[in-house]
Amino acid sequence: MTPLDCYHCGEPALGAPAITLELEGALRHFCCLGCKAVCETIRAEGLTGFYQFRTEPAVTPKALSDSERNRILEVDHPLVQKSFVSPVTAGQEATLLVSGITCAACIWLLENHMARQPGVVSFSVNHSTQRARLVWNPEHSRLSQLLIAVHELGYRARPYQADEAEKALKAEHRSALIRLAVAGIGSFQSMMLAFPLYFELVNDLSPEFVSFFRWFSLLVATPVVFYSARPFFANAFRDIRSRHLTMDVPVATAIGLAYIASAWVTVFGGEEVYFESVCMFTFFLQLGRYIEMQARYRAGLTGNALAGFQPMVANRIQGNGSDIVATHDLAAGDVIRIRPGETLPADGVIVSGHSTLNEAALTGEYLPETRSEGDPVHAGSINGENPLEVEVRRAGTQTRLSGILRVLDRVQAEKPPVALAADRIAGVFVSRVLILAPLIWIGWWMAGADNAFDITLSVLVVTCPCALSLATPTAITSATMRLRKLGFLPTRGHTLESLNTIDTVIFDKTGTLTRGELSLVDTRTFGNLDADRCRQLAASLEKHSEHPIARVFHQIPGYAARQVQNHLGGGLSGQVDGAPLYIGHRDFVEEKVGSPAPEADTSKGMEIWLATDRGWMARFTLDDEPRPDAREAVQALQNAGLRTILLSGDRSGHVEQIAGRLGIDEAIGQASPEEKLRVLENLRDQGHQIMMVGDGLNDLPSMAGAGVSVAMGSAADLTQLKADAVLLSGQLTQLSEALKASQDTRRVIRQNMAWALAYNVCALPLAAAGLVPPWLAAIGMSLSSLVVVLNAMRLGRQRGNPVSHAPAVGAEATS
Repeated sequence: MTPLDCYHCGEPALGAPAITLELEGALRHFCCLGCKAVCETIRAEGLTGFYQFRTEPAVTPKALSDSERNRILEVDHPLVQKSFVSPVTAGQEATLLVSGITCAACIWLLENHMARQPGVVSFSVNHSTQRARLVWNPEHSRLSQLLIAVHELGYRARPYQADEAEKALKAEHRSALIRLAVAGIGSFQSMMLAFPLYFELVNDLSPEFVSFFRWFSLLVATPVVFYSARPFFANAFRDIRSRHLTMDVPVATAIGLAYIASAWVTVFGGEEVYFESVCMFTFFLQLGRYIEMQARYRAGLTGNALAGFQPMVANRIQGNGSDIVATHDLAAGDVIRIRPGETLPADGVIVSGHSTLNEAALTGEYLPETRSEGDPVHAGSINGENPLEVEVRRAGTQTRLSGILRVLDRVQAEKPPVALAADRIAGVFVSRVLILAPLIWIGWWMAGADNAFDITLSVLVVTCPCALSLATPTAITSATMRLRKLGFLPTRGHTLESLNTIDTVIFDKTGTLTRGELSLVDTRTFGNLDADRCRQLAASLEKHSEHPIARVFHQIPGYAARQVQNHLGGGLSGQVDGAPLYIGHRDFVEEKVGSPAPEADTSKGMEIWLATDRGWMARFTLDDEPRPDAREAVQALQNAGLRTILLSGDRSGHVEQIAGRLGIDEAIGQASPEEKLRVLENLRDQGHQIMMVGDGLNDLPSMAGAGVSVAMGSAADLTQLKADAVLLSGQLTQLSEALKASQDTRRVIRQNMAWALAYNVCALPLAAAGLVPPWLAAIGMSLSSLVVVLNAMRLGRQRGNPVSHAPAVGAEATS
């Protein structure tokens, strides 16, 4: 950190006049008054150790606007607290999501700072999930006051609400882990008792001691069968009732028959018991299921996936006042008030006010659109700088946002051909096994064999589809771990296998091929001042606005500006050093200056002009620039023989330009979510296999309709939740690495399937001939599974340099 870097956040401290503070005999510089205020707060509370403990710079604090403060005050409403606050012995407990945490020192600072707040009983933060648990006494402090205390340090806190899908998946994951542990313990204990007897490591055991071993094995195996193996039995009964056989039917049959026969022999006497086979059989099967579930769990979860798109409460106007009501209680005809920064909870028409709306969630357009009285608005849009009153036309499931989600659900309900083929193969395999096993028993029984049941059980165990069931999920999981290190996370089991069939890659534009935000790409001056001086003057006005255009200039140091006014749809005006200054669109500045804009070369981006009352000063060109690796990624895909298409809802005329700069084969613009889906369906009808790469909620239907859908790491939580893969690193070049990994995965899957089938073909006649006892069949089955797992683990070997510090998303950010 250089002397002119901000002592608190590390950003350049180039403001004029300089913002400084003397700390421990040294003069510290700050980039803004907010960082200085936070530093003073930390010093006043005796927490200056934060600056020695931290390993990363802190975030730059942002002052709370009136609208943000009002939204925080709403958390004191009982209706709002109902979803995330619960009573405890010490008072009330709330789960919060804290943003802005950069290292462990931030947690130390937050926990110590909050411990000094009145009414706080405890406050703890989980670094990996960035969730905080707050317990406070509501008689001494309101929740909103505590959230504001978090904001005082430059962090952001909001209620955390897990959606129902997350809760269900977490419960399933926890239950599967316990079942696997029980089966593993049972396998270990039963094999300790069985192996000495099998290999005659212990001689001259009395019948009473053998009986004791059997009763103890029965005690160990019972929880394995009735708890760990319960899903197999439940699925088998379901399959029998639906007459659609899966691999769970022979699995449940083998486990059930072996346990019943062993229990019979233990109670009434006999030659053989198979408790160790039952436990080991169950453990390996559960391990395969757990591996598959773990990949789905870590990739499929996301905290509060619908937050930001579907608000839980709305401010409904009634007479001269207003009440906070639940969003699902809104009805057509209600009038609701939307404050700046709030998300619209319903579709409707503006009846009062004018503002800009960010409709990126619905259209993919990154620039806000101006809306005024009489204009329609949609749920999921984010209000800009002015309050609006909206008459509700459609709410709940009738909104356009809900319509997009319904299209998504319809497309996802359709099974891909690969899944249908797998179902058919499984049904044929299971039916043959179930027919063969009783025939073998009848044959040996008619031949007078005393071990007919043992032979039949060996056939069921040795031909169990354990290796077959592990062949695909273990290979995919191992490849997933490899790709995770590269920053590409598959979230569905079929993703890597499906990548082998891709011949067309469709990209969204904004946030996918481009950065998804405006940046300053050119400055043209017309007066005596240089470009740096003009940018600083522009920043002096723009720092008073939160418009996306203004944020381009926020990192540029400026000067003190007075009497700044925001002219909706035009620009900003104010005074710097006593001189009038104007910045905005050409027409707005021309009106203020009173003279036409100077002649200049035509720019390809958005033009923002700067002038004083004495003349024109500069033209700034803003554009959404392509990602640095976008062209390289497109070329790599094209070199692999893939067709590339740019499909965007952008109405800015930027689509063709970006496609030309990146060398993309085809560009389609002004496409709504429904039109994007139709384009994909037409391509599918022509026989193309498609990979869709996007980042917006509006891309969900088309992404769901693609063979493989990939969401950017910066995409909305819901987009990541529904995608087949997430590009965690945001590096598009990893798409070609994913294609290579899919080829390796297909090869390993074929090897595993070949081994599993060869094993079954060789072992089946031996077991049917009575040459393989049940215990040896269970060992053979386990070794077959082990070979499959070890072969699949080869996919996890790293090739190339992994992407470091890939951001956590979805379940990874919550586990």
